Amino acid sequence: VQLQASGGGLVQAGGSLRLSCAASGTISSVHHMAWYRQAPGKQREFVALIVAGGSTNYADSVKGRFTISRDSAKSTVYLQMNSLTPEDTAVYYCYQRSIDASYWGQGTQVTVSS
Repeated sequence: VQLQASGGGLVQAGGSLRLSCAASGTISSVHHMAWYRQAPGKQREFVALIVAGGSTNYADSVKGRFTISRDSAKSTVYLQMNSLTPEDTAVYYCYQRSIDASYWGQGTQVTVSS
């Protein structure tokens, strides 16, 4: 199973983007889905998470601006990003964790211009 992330691009500060991450096959018993990001010269960092029961968690830096959601039937996770700032510029990676495996997407570039 592979994860395919899409939706990245170039946007002006204050703008919005919606990222999607779809699995190429069925992932059974998904425990949680998440988004991480990695800015140039920095370590990969946690952005948002949604567990099987629907609860969500966000990094402090994106709370109130980003929203994670999912379509479990399609093994797809979304990240709605509003009020973007240049500090949000990074490669965004999706992640899914099942009972016995973990999966990373290939990343999608988000660039926010000032």
